[in-house]
Amino acid sequence: MSAEKTFGYYKEIAARLRLPELAYIDGGFRPASSGRVFENVNPATGEVLGTVAHCDHADVDLAVRAARRAFEDGGWSHAAPEHRKAVLLRLAELVRRHTEELAVMECLDTGKTITDCLHEIGNEVPTFFQWYAELIDKTFGKVAPTGSDALALIVKEPIGVAGLVLPWNFPLLMVAWKLAPALAAGCSALVKPAEQTPLTALRLAELAAEAGVPPGVLNVLPGFGETAGQAIGRHPDVDVVSFTGSTEVGAYFLKYASESNLKPVGLEMGGKSPFIVLDDATLDDNLIDNAVRSAFWNAGQNCSANMRQIVAARIKDDYLAKVLEKTKAMKVGAPLDPATQIGSMITAEHQKRVLGYIETGRREGAKVVAGGGPTAGQGGYFVDPTVFDEVSPEMTIAREEIFGPVLGVIPVKDVEEAVRIGRQTEYGLHATVFTRDVDRAIQVARRLPCGTVAINGFTEGDIKTPFGGYRRSGSLARDNGTEALDQYLQTKTIWISVG
Repeated sequence: MSAEKTFGYYKEIAARLRLPELAYIDGGFRPASSGRVFENVNPATGEVLGTVAHCDHADVDLAVRAARRAFEDGGWSHAAPEHRKAVLLRLAELVRRHTEELAVMECLDTGKTITDCLHEIGNEVPTFFQWYAELIDKTFGKVAPTGSDALALIVKEPIGVAGLVLPWNFPLLMVAWKLAPALAAGCSALVKPAEQTPLTALRLAELAAEAGVPPGVLNVLPGFGETAGQAIGRHPDVDVVSFTGSTEVGAYFLKYASESNLKPVGLEMGGKSPFIVLDDATLDDNLIDNAVRSAFWNAGQNCSANMRQIVAARIKDDYLAKVLEKTKAMKVGAPLDPATQIGSMITAEHQKRVLGYIETGRREGAKVVAGGGPTAGQGGYFVDPTVFDEVSPEMTIAREEIFGPVLGVIPVKDVEEAVRIGRQTEYGLHATVFTRDVDRAIQVARRLPCGTVAINGFTEGDIKTPFGGYRRSGSLARDNGTEALDQYLQTKTIWISVG
């Protein structure tokens, strides 16, 4: 990082920011139909950043009508693939050009570290728009084999109006995960950002219009789950919903679909992912760095966080000592400071929830060996990175998703016990396995019922690899990769009889 880009540099950008306040519907910004607003809070300070339009069913209905009109007009849905490609490539470049503005805005809105925001928004977000743009004119249908009296074409068509309902932990990145393939497919979209983090999605709408996305094709509706979110889920003219968030809320979207138009619902939800360290693993800096990052990345507010660290008993004490050394050196503090490694919890309520899990862990017999409380000397909603020893699989902290900076070590006697405990969850999103034996790594990966298994490194893969979960972590739909397009496309057979 260049010398001038210090804490003060990013504070100066923050002081100059113009924060969005209005919903974006049919190509323009407007207040909610009801006139209602809600406060937008900086979780690192507890201070109110401003107010944002509180959309409800009336605004959703306006946006759906605009999205349907735009879809039926065909200016986007029927445009030449090269046109949509050019627009999305321009949008990728605009995001790159405005990286610092967007990153500081997201840092204020979320309490995420500026380092993470810069990486996600400067690298990953534009890459998604660029990658799906490049895919648009390289996606082909099929011709089925027939007799000489017929020609059978199998084609893909955009599904229509897509409702994209997003979480608060990676606000702009999750917009890109869903919006890029939806627009690439030719759909119109309604984006419902989490009420805690509406700002960067609204700013992206401006950039999308500048890039050439037509009015009505993209609509951004800030609001609450029980208002805007439910209205999207129940709307009879929304053709598909793609949701990332909690398992509890995901279940509501299935209910909404069943009670409305039976729209397909793509779900990416919670997790309780294991980090398995077998007895032949080398306890080097790489392994320990991955162990700590897997639990504390984004302050543990990550659905694939590897809080359950299942470690061979023979090496557990050495492992724990190294994890503690790394954990205690981590800097918790002001998110705009590039030296900060762990930011705040998203809300006061969420901070209380995480601290409640820590107290439950203590009460049930786990031993806190690092952290264990709110961060001293900080305003806002901070929790110290916390490490538990003497965790057993039956404990609440080993079974329920905490979504905070908590790491628990569970010792096991052999690989069979490690796999059994790794499988001992209702979720199935992610797992990490460390071993020097490739055969064992593959055997363990095949036995873990989850969507992604990382070997010898904590990772969710990249843009080319589908991401989603088994069990209560998700549906058959996947984000990322060519598979993400499947959420937003219909398959049609055209059978031509040849005379």
